[in-house]
Amino acid sequence: QVQVVESGGGLVQPGGSLRLSCTASGSIANINTMAWFRQAPGKQRELVAQISQITSGGRTHLANSVSGRFTISTDNAKKAVYLQMNYLKPEDTATYYCVMDYMELSSSGYKTIWGQGTQVTVSS
Repeated sequence: QVQVVESGGGLVQPGGSLRLSCTASGSIANINTMAWFRQAPGKQRELVAQISQITSGGRTHLANSVSGRFTISTDNAKKAVYLQMNYLKPEDTATYYCVMDYMELSSSGYKTIWGQGTQVTVSS
């Protein structure tokens, strides 16, 4: 069974940094997209950062609200994706979710899996 597990959330003061990690496990042949979404209370879930087309080199997208402050990176061998968050603001407070599009061994077609989420709170 394929699973993804996030870690690294917590409480940080404005201007501080956090690094989120997400690792997939299970019978995965390859992963084509790794992304981070977030959802704040009372708001819609939004895409924060994404690396797509990983199997053909990778394309990175960052939401305008985090561009210049957040960085997404992957370690394909470890089936992991990271989100380095710098200069955090109170409005970055949300539950952050890892998402992956993957292909299982002995299977065709990509599936999408979401992590359980990790809480990030930015407050003084």
